[in-house]
Amino acid sequence: MKYPEILGIDDVLRQLDSFDAIIDARSPSEFALDHLPGAINAPVLDDEQRIRVGTMYKQINSFEAKKVGAALVAANIANHLERLWLDKPREWRPLIYCWRGGNRSGSMAHILAKVGWPVVQLDGGYKAFRAHVNAALEVAPPLRFKVVCGTTGSGKSRLLEVLHAHGAQVLDLEQLAAHRGSVLGNLPSQPQPSQKAFETSIWETLRRFDPALPVFVESESKKVGNLRVPTALMESMRASDCISLTLSRANRVRLLMEDYQHFLVSPASLNEQLEHLTALHGRETINRWQALSDGGQMAPLVEELLERHYDPAYLRSIDRNFVKFGAATLLELDDIDTTAFDKAAQYLIATAR
Repeated sequence: MKYPEILGIDDVLRQLDSFDAIIDARSPSEFALDHLPGAINAPVLDDEQRIRVGTMYKQINSFEAKKVGAALVAANIANHLERLWLDKPREWRPLIYCWRGGNRSGSMAHILAKVGWPVVQLDGGYKAFRAHVNAALEVAPPLRFKVVCGTTGSGKSRLLEVLHAHGAQVLDLEQLAAHRGSVLGNLPSQPQPSQKAFETSIWETLRRFDPALPVFVESESKKVGNLRVPTALMESMRASDCISLTLSRANRVRLLMEDYQHFLVSPASLNEQLEHLTALHGRETINRWQALSDGGQMAPLVEELLERHYDPAYLRSIDRNFVKFGAATLLELDDIDTTAFDKAAQYLIATAR
C-alpha cells in the first residue's frame, strides 16, 4: 500500500471509529465552527497566517504567497510532530483532512507518510463530510422514538439522564444544544455550539443507535435556544409514541429551583431573560416578576411563571404538535429524588421494548 492513502467520505465513514487519531489541519476558527467527531485541531496555518498568505495571493502573486505559506506550513507541522506524535508507534494510523482541496491536509499527510506511518487523507475534506451529514439528516432516521412529554419542571431532562445511566438509548437534544429549551434556558457558563456542530452531534449520536431498541427523546420544539432541530428528525419525533410525565406543582417548583441555581445568585441575568416575555405578558407583569427576582422571592416567581406562562403554552401546543399524545403512556413521579427517577427509568426500559 502506498501512503498517504486517499479515501472518499463513504470509505472513511465505514472505518471512522478505527483510526488512531482524526486530525483537522484547518485553522482554529474553522475547527471551532464544526469538525469531524473526535477530531483534534493541528492547523498547518493558524487564522492569522491564513489571512496573511491569502492577502499575498491577492495583492502580490501566487508564487510569493506559496513561498511564505510553505515555510509556515513546514514549521507548524514540525511543531505538531514534535509535540504530539513523536511517541507514536509505526502502526499508528491517523486520518487527516482539511477544508476541501487537500493542500493543507496533503502537506501534513505527505510528511507523516514519509516518516512511515500508514496515513489516510480524506478526499474532499470537511466539505465532503458536511455534505454527508446534510444528506443523512434530510431523511427520517430508521428509529423508534419514545417521546417524553410533560410540563416545564416535570423532570424530563433528569429522566433522560437517568435512562442513559441505565443503558437506554437517549437523544438529549438540550444537552447537545447546551440549552434547556425555554426562554430562560440558556446556560451562562456554556455558549451554544454552531448550527453545523449541533447537527454533527445529532448525526454522531443517531448513527450509534441500534434500530431494534427504542430511543428516548424529549418533546422539544423546532428550536432549542438559537439552534434548529433538523426537519426530518422533528417530523419523526412528532409522529412517535409519547410518554406523559407528571409531577406535582410543588415538586416542579423545587426541581426548577435546583436546576436554575445560577439565577438565584444573579437576579440581573434572570431579569434580562424575563424582558423577552414582555410582549406576551405586558410591562406591569414583567416589572412585578422582576421585583420578585430582585427580592429573592424565587419560589413564588417560579410558581407564577409556571401557572401563567409555561403551563398554558404547553397545553396549547402539545396535542397539536405530538399527534399520539392523546394515547400517551402515563408516568407519575411522586418525588424528585434519585429513587423516584430510577424507578421511572427502570419501568420505561422494561415496558418500551
